[in-house]
Amino acid sequence: MSTPFGSPPGIAALTVIALGMLAERVPRLEPLAIFHAPRTPENARGKLMEAAVPVGEAKLTRETETRSELAQPDTESLEGELRAEARAGDVPLPAIDAADPPLPLADPSGHALDGFVRALTATARKEAHAVTRIAHFGDSIVVSDLVSGTLRRKLQAQFGDSGHGFMLIANAWPAYFHNDVTRFATAGWSVSRIVGPYAADGLYGLGGVSFKADRNVLARFGTAKSGPFGRTASRFTLDYLADPDGGTLQVSVDGLERALLDTRGPKKSAYFTIAVPDDAHEFEIFTKSGVSRAFGVVLERDTPGVVLDALGVQGARIRFLDKEDDAHWAEQLAWRKPDLLIYEFGANESGDGFLYPMTDYHRTMKDVLLQGQRARPSASCLVIGAMDRAAKVGEEIVSMRVIPAIVAEQRSAAAEVGCAFFDTYTAMGGAHSMPTWVRRGLGQADMTHPSAVGSEVIGNWVFRALMQAYNAARHGH
Repeated sequence: MSTPFGSPPGIAALTVIALGMLAERVPRLEPLAIFHAPRTPENARGKLMEAAVPVGEAKLTRETETRSELAQPDTESLEGELRAEARAGDVPLPAIDAADPPLPLADPSGHALDGFVRALTATARKEAHAVTRIAHFGDSIVVSDLVSGTLRRKLQAQFGDSGHGFMLIANAWPAYFHNDVTRFATAGWSVSRIVGPYAADGLYGLGGVSFKADRNVLARFGTAKSGPFGRTASRFTLDYLADPDGGTLQVSVDGLERALLDTRGPKKSAYFTIAVPDDAHEFEIFTKSGVSRAFGVVLERDTPGVVLDALGVQGARIRFLDKEDDAHWAEQLAWRKPDLLIYEFGANESGDGFLYPMTDYHRTMKDVLLQGQRARPSASCLVIGAMDRAAKVGEEIVSMRVIPAIVAEQRSAAAEVGCAFFDTYTAMGGAHSMPTWVRRGLGQADMTHPSAVGSEVIGNWVFRALMQAYNAARHGH
């Protein structure tokens, strides 16, 4: 009696099963694996054990200094950083300052950018107090103000510079950097972060980091000393926490004491603003007594234009934004009044691989997007999709299989809640594009992050795609 496995289809099925089982044991064949979620080159399981992160504070032992070597160069300087000739099969090398994006924003609703377009139209007309504000959340790319810095500069060059926006009190991570400002802080600040150690009360401010210090600790923020952006400010605002046990801060501008701020009061977000003539300035806070808790400082100008808050958190996944107390985060967003909420995540999720199920990723991402919409119903929303990411598997360098799945969930979640979506993965060439980007100077050696020139390219793509949508909306298309 014949069996189904003796037939040609049965033999083919057995061959597939055998290859799948072999792929379980041979790293180079891992892309063929069919019985398990694909492995990732990082210790993803350890990264998922968020419950093991302690509640408390970490003391910053390094001073915060302005690191000019991290500043994003101008486009002409970046042209010289492109390297290596194209090989057969390479994805086309993108122009650094291309006039058109490689693909438009995806917006199935047709209305994802309505609030942003309204605000930017008023700014373009130079209406009184018409400042368009953007809150750009992200992971390590935004921590170093890479894509966000390019986007800020391009929008301000076209629509006006209304100030740099929000900055953390001090460097919560060594790679924390902002273009077109000066910053300094002494060691001695203690931090709680949405990536740990956690704050017991869930209060982290707009940037996902809570800073605390007792006496004789300082933080200073100033306008840029060179370049065309960030050279003046007319308003400084300290974002801090009022607390029954709060301390006293000495507030100075240009070396002159302007106020002694008593931070005691009912526990809630609080804001202290000093207006100055629109010029170059330095703003300083110094802890005088007790223990004070603060989140960040905002530099703005009283002129129509654009402000972009770069709100990067190193090691974050988008779901980590939900570690903020809901009412507190809504309060912070209501204070800043962003007209556009941008979310740029995915690199750390790719390190989790499929160990964090895509259904959970979709659900938690959607929750965060909806939370932002509830806090700012009039604001628009844009999701910038994950880049390609590569890793060495055996002797080969291959793109991580989880990236297309992450990008698909990002696109789907964005569409479900009415956000626009920019497909960075497809724009840069899709699978296997990161190795080419690294070889040609657009990606970093870790095969995860863009280089300065790659960041300029992506930032320009997002800017051009936003302008494409803006111009279409203004002309009724």
